[in-house]
Amino acid sequence: MKVLLINGSCNKNGCTFRALTEIETVLNKENIETEIIQLGSEPIRDCIGCHGCAKNGNKCVFKDDIVNEIIEKAKNCDGFVFGSPVYYAHPSGRLLSVLDRVFYAGGKFLAYKPGAAVVSARRAGTTASIDVINKYFTINNMPVVSSQYWNMVHGSKAEDVEKDLEGMYVMKNIGRNMAWLLNSIKQNTHPEPGQKPITSFIR
Repeated sequence: MKVLLINGSCNKNGCTFRALTEIETVLNKENIETEIIQLGSEPIRDCIGCHGCAKNGNKCVFKDDIVNEIIEKAKNCDGFVFGSPVYYAHPSGRLLSVLDRVFYAGGKFLAYKPGAAVVSARRAGTTASIDVINKYFTINNMPVVSSQYWNMVHGSKAEDVEKDLEGMYVMKNIGRNMAWLLNSIKQNTHPEPGQKPITSFIR
């Protein structure tokens, strides 16, 4: 089994990355393979609603950023963690652009697979940001991985996150809950419901 973790921060080794690595450590101890993808600071296009992906084998027509790479990797992954810093009480714009295009073009490769939203903030805006990311899961037939508190860490730099003991515990628990859910799904003998989308969300 494999979990793909997406770092939606431009800061490669910052607070969001530290949160993701805590989850990754737990998953690896549970014998689950992981890969962290850094969105980095390169430009990422927004979805323009051209519907070209429907005629392009579930690939976005834009090939100059990381979106199609993520869609391709999603085919062989069993779970996902999307992490983001909090910008003005919402996830980073680059992560939202990726989510719009990945879910619209390749959503069927994520359906029925567990997803976790993780955010980092200096102080506030976290619950609103988690809510935004979770909506991608709940609109795409994905089980949502929770913890014993909201999936957040606090700090202005990675060293601060280390001191957020409750936040770090929450990250560990996300890893444990993700592993438990993946193993439960693996043992499930019931077929996926295979429901069809009822509408097109991008017009």
